[in-house]
Amino acid sequence: MRFHLLAAIALAGAAMPVAAQKAVPVEKRIDKIEQELRAVQRRVFPGGNVEPEIRPAQPAFDPAGVPAGSPVADLTARIDALEAQLASLTGQIEQNGFKVRQMEEAMSRFQADTSARLAQMEARPAPAQPAAQLQAEPVAEEPQRAEAAAPTVKAAAKSGDPAEDAYNAGFRLWEQKKFAEAQAALEAMARQYPKHSKASWARNLAGRAYLEDGKPATAAKVFLNNYQTNPKGERAPDSLLYLGEALTRLGKTAEACQVYGELQEVYGPTLRAPLKPQLAKARSAAKCSS
Repeated sequence: MRFHLLAAIALAGAAMPVAAQKAVPVEKRIDKIEQELRAVQRRVFPGGNVEPEIRPAQPAFDPAGVPAGSPVADLTARIDALEAQLASLTGQIEQNGFKVRQMEEAMSRFQADTSARLAQMEARPAPAQPAAQLQAEPVAEEPQRAEAAAPTVKAAAKSGDPAEDAYNAGFRLWEQKKFAEAQAALEAMARQYPKHSKASWARNLAGRAYLEDGKPATAAKVFLNNYQTNPKGERAPDSLLYLGEALTRLGKTAEACQVYGELQEVYGPTLRAPLKPQLAKARSAAKCSS
């Protein structure tokens, strides 16, 4: 808008016919231009904090009282002042326009960044965390299932190691796809013999029973608990692998890729041979970057 005002002022004199220009005295034309420039100054500085630089020319007097300059010199000085003021206003307007463009670009970047962050938060209800930092939640138990499985566990105890027999009983239930009974039996074994080497196997197989029973959320909790409870357990790496699979089924592929990264970082050199191709396949299913 300010450029349009300046253009209108600049073209005002050029738009008049030559005859009209001759008819109007030069001083009146300059007075008119000065008034229009003052109007522009008021537009540029609406708060009035900046005092206009255009002022009526004051004739200079020497000590003897004789004018120091001729009318032509006064007009020349006034024209010079007008040109200087016009150049100053033009420069200020250009600077303001540049600053406004910078602010608009910064605001556009901020809005785009904010929109992207909000979209990411909406796509992922829970913030991504490394598997080692996730808080394990206790798996809800069903007393009826535990009571139903207890006789099976006791009936299977035939060797000299009751913990091993309890695990084998749960394994046979899982093998027969009796997932509810297997879950209860395996979890009961892990609670009863938490220090036994087969406890890691039991918790991992209980998680697989939940996963194959169509309960990936509960399975994820069981796998995570097995990894956190005993990261040096024989089936802790397996639990991390299946934890990633459970998260993938829940649509949390970013978290699954983090779990696979931790699996590779913690157990990479000692990872069992059968798990390596499974890990590659799982990473591909979750579309993890290499």
